Amino acid sequence: MKIAVDTHTHTLASGHAYNTIREMAACAAKMGLEGLAITEHAPEMPGSCHLFYFQNLRVVPRQMYGIELLFGTELNIMDENGTLDLPGDLVKDLDISIASMHSPCYGKSRGLEKNMQAYCRAMACDYVDIIGHPDDGRFELDYEELVDTARRTGTILELNNSSLKPGGFRVNTWENDVKMLRICKKCGVMVVLGSDAHVDADIANTLYSSKALREADFPEQLIANTSLQKLKASLKRNR
Repeated sequence: MKIAVDTHTHTLASGHAYNTIREMAACAAKMGLEGLAITEHAPEMPGSCHLFYFQNLRVVPRQMYGIELLFGTELNIMDENGTLDLPGDLVKDLDISIASMHSPCYGKSRGLEKNMQAYCRAMACDYVDIIGHPDDGRFELDYEELVDTARRTGTILELNNSSLKPGGFRVNTWENDVKMLRICKKCGVMVVLGSDAHVDADIANTLYSSKALREADFPEQLIANTSLQKLKASLKRNR
C-alpha cells in the first residue's frame, strides 16, 4: 500500500529519534510523498521537547523540498480519565494530533474497563484526530467499543507499521490490528497508516501494515492518508 502522507514521524526533538526536520522532509520528498506529519512526543515522554517547542512551531516553514509539512504532536494518555499532556487550546492550533498510550507515561495496564475509559475520553476531545497504535496487548481493549467510539467522535484509528515489526516490544499486535481492521471495515471507520518513523529511512514504511490490510481485506477508501487532500478532509479538526 502506497501512502501519500506519513502521519506519524519523529525528529531529534523527541529525544530518541535521529534526524532533523529538514532531513526527514528531504527523504519524504525523494520518496515522492505529498506531505509529512512531524508529530513529536508531548512533554511527559522522558527526554522529549518542552511546551515551548510546540508553542513556537509557527516559525517553521510548512513547505520544504516541494512537500507540505504538518506539524503536530503525539500526546500521551496519562491516566484512566484520558488526561493529555498538552493544553487543548495549544493542540487546536497545530496541524494534526495523535493520542497514544506509552508505558513511561500511562504506566502498566489499569485493566480493560479503565483502559477503555482512558481511550474514550481522549477520543471525545475535539482536538484529538488520531489514536496511535491501539494494538499493544499490554493495554487490553474492547475493540468493538474502541471502533464504535471512533465512529461516534470522528476519530481516526492508526495502523502502526512499527508495532508490527518482528521483535518489537508491543505484544499481540498482529492479532489486535487484524481484529481492529475487520471491525473498522464493518463499521466504516477510517484508519491511517503511520510509520512511527524515528529515522528518515523508515518514513512511509508500510511493509508490515500492508500485510495486515491484506489479511483483513481492508478497503482503500477507508484509508485516510492515500492523498493529502483526503487526509486533511478526514481530520476531526477540519470538519
